[in-house]
This record gives sequence, C-alpha cells and structure tokens, in this order.
Amino acid sequence: MTRYHNLINGQWAEGATYAPNHNPSNLDDIIGEYAHADAAQVDDAVQAARRAFASWSVGGIQARSDALDRIGSEILQRKDELGTLLAREEGKTRAEGIGEAARAGNIFRFFAGECLRTAGEVLPSVRPGIGIEVTREPIGVVALVTPWNFPLAIPAWKIAPALAYGNCVVFKPADLVPGCAWAIAEIIHRAGLPAGVFNLVMGRGSVIGDALVTHPEVDAVSFTGSQSVGQRLAQSCVAGMKKVQLEMGGKNAQVVLDDADLRTAVEISVQSAFFSTGQRCTAASRLIVTEGIYPRFLQAMRERMTTLKVGDALAEGTDIGPVASQAQLEQDLAYIEIGRHEGATLVLGGERPSSAQRGYYLKPALFSETTPDMRINREEIFGPVAGIIRVRDYEEALAVANATSFGLSTGIATTSLKHATHFKRHAQAGMVMVNLPTAGVDYHVPFGGRKGSSYGAREQGRYAAEFYTTVKTAYTST
Repeated sequence: MTRYHNLINGQWAEGATYAPNHNPSNLDDIIGEYAHADAAQVDDAVQAARRAFASWSVGGIQARSDALDRIGSEILQRKDELGTLLAREEGKTRAEGIGEAARAGNIFRFFAGECLRTAGEVLPSVRPGIGIEVTREPIGVVALVTPWNFPLAIPAWKIAPALAYGNCVVFKPADLVPGCAWAIAEIIHRAGLPAGVFNLVMGRGSVIGDALVTHPEVDAVSFTGSQSVGQRLAQSCVAGMKKVQLEMGGKNAQVVLDDADLRTAVEISVQSAFFSTGQRCTAASRLIVTEGIYPRFLQAMRERMTTLKVGDALAEGTDIGPVASQAQLEQDLAYIEIGRHEGATLVLGGERPSSAQRGYYLKPALFSETTPDMRINREEIFGPVAGIIRVRDYEEALAVANATSFGLSTGIATTSLKHATHFKRHAQAGMVMVNLPTAGVDYHVPFGGRKGSSYGAREQGRYAAEFYTTVKTAYTST
C-alpha cells in the first residue's frame, strides 16, 4: 500500500505514524496510508516557513503570479482525476467532485492575477510638506486549518491568497480527507516555490492542532470547522495576539412564498438541503414555507425526493453519495430520532438503504410539522436532514429565518420583486440567494457570514486581502 508523507521545508518527510484512508462508499477500498505528524514536525514546518518568509515576502510579484498560475492550470487540467479522488475519499458524487476541482483551479488562477493588483494609496497630509503612502504587506507565517467537506476548494481559497500576498503557509487538513490535501501539496511542491514557503502537516487536530495554532512563530490562523472548536481556537489566538479568521457553519433557511414558482422552489430546496449529502455549511436545513403554497410544496417535495438515487459516489446516475464517516452517520441518525421524539412528522427517508457494499449510506430525511424551537431546526446537523416550518406570510417567514444564532447563507423563492428586495436587505446572513440554492457560490466574490457563523475578515475574492495582509502607513517629509 502506498504511503504518503508530510511536506516540510521542500522535502517529503515521513510521519510519526500513518493511518489508512477509507472510501466511505466502499469501506473495503483503502486509498492509501497517510502520514500523521507530531508536535516536533509541526515545529519543523513552522520554523521552515519563518526562514522562508524573509525572502518570499519581498520577492518579485511576477514569480508569485507565475507559480500560482501553474498550480491553477494543472488543477484544471487534472480536474477529472482530482474530482474522482475527491468522490472516492469524501463521498461527493463524481460530478460534484469534478466541479469542486475546477473551482479550486480557478481560485489559484484568480489569485495569480491578484498578485499583480495589490493596490495602495498616496494621500496628502494635513501638514504641509509631508506625503503619505498607505500600503499592504504580508502578515508572516499563516496556519491554515481546513475541514473535510470541501477538501479541494476550501484549502484552495486559503492557500492561494496566503501565497499571493507574500505569506508562508503551514497547512493542516482534516484527517478524514488527507488524499486531496496531499494531491494539492504535490502540485504546489512542483510549482517552483522556494523551500519552506508551503508546508503540509497531516494528522488529528487533537494531536497537532494546539501545537500549530499556539506556536509563537505563527502570526495568523485561518480555520474552517465546527463552532465549538472555532471558539476555543479564537481564545488561543487572542491570547497569543495572533490574527484569526473563522468559518463555523450555519443553520440556513430557504424561504418559499405563496407566489413562488413551485418547480423552482422544489429544485432549489432539494439542492440546498440534500445534495453533497447535506454536508455543506451553506446547506438549507430549514424550509420555511407560507401556508398558501404549503400543501403543494410538501407533495412536490415528496415526489421529487423519490427520484433521488443514493449510491456509490463514483457510480453513474448517483445523485447523493454516502455520509463521510461513521461518526457523521451516527450524528445524522441521532438527529432523525430527535426529530421524531420532538413531534415532527417524518415525511420520507431517514433510513439506511440496502447496499451490496459496505458504506455510510443514508436516505435524505424530510420532516414536516416542525416548529422553530425544535432542536432539528436550531442545531447544525450537517447531513441530509431538513424540516419544513409552516408560517402565515412573508413577515413571519423573515422573522423565523433570522431567529437563529447562525447567519451564513439564506434564500428566498418568490416572483415578487418587492419581497426579494426587502429580503436581500433584511436577511441577517452574509450571503443571500434569490431563486437559487443557498449552497453554491462563485470563487471571485466574498464568502462568509454573521453571528456565530463567521468571525474576522471575509474569505475569497479581493476581500481576502483584509486577512492575509496588514496595512502600513508611511510618512515622508518632502
């Protein structure tokens, strides 16, 4: 069985231990054995990044741009191969995996251009004979901690801007998806970056997470993951005076008004709630439906869900692949039981389908007759489980949509320009969708939320500069 090592200071380094990487569609399929780092290797990686920063941070922007363009172009050329690896490792369908690989490639190419577009300001002083320049400079050594649900796209939208703006990187992916992380690292390794500029340390967060984020030579931490871990990480970063950026999930709402086109409303609800097995922080698990369209919407959702094929992520015709892990499957099933005990009606799904191969399969579950105070409507499940909440009108729908401690993404299905315009302004979320799924965003615009979903600067697009650079104001006597 092939072993895959960590990347430290430009060299592939054997791990302290190794662990098998299983295919959630077929548990008998082992993708490879991947290194687990220890605290000593984390220190080696951080020290290598610190040494490289001195020259990389002031080096030519064309060299940075060319390297990122090579990385992005290779990812795009290999998107079918990488998408297949993603599907095999994480459980998204192959089509979704290929789409994510393409997105990752485009992110690197976007930031190849941003290397050449970093702007500043020249301003007059209020004092005669003095000039002012406002410029952006890289932060330093950045630790990037990524989740398992988007193992190509999320690393890309952290790594690419970090490198583009002149930082050095220590990348720790989720231990559930080391294959995609290693594939990206291998492409970056061959792109011509100086040793130490980019480092990969794989392993469990419980073993190496603290060693990384509390390291005195780490200047900033960007994390995507659970709210509980993010809050602890933020406290550590503040104590260490480190810059921190957190993306921590959501409990997103899809509003359906009486005037909505029924077919559109059903399609975006199914896409938002169940595709990618519901394992998206932007997934909509609260379907808030006004009473006039409620009976027709419920029936149409039931009919559409019967057409969804749950199966091997690599098989043709699969709509929904497996849940990513045994732990996640157990969590999903637990919440389905919670919904039943809370008095919700299980309309369809929620059981494990029979399969000829061992895998973490689960049929999407839809609850009706739910209320906003139920746990299934308050807590992030992170699986193919959704509940319908019946409301009187638009005003109640907006109030229920906003009544959550999260605020990442939200959507509305309506043909009313008045309601769509009002919703865009008054929805308490970082991203608002009108007649579109709540999940699915472009790579060149900001990503992030409000309330308990996000903390710190936005990710993606030109707004990434807010986190990956620091502002300097220089005064010169003329």
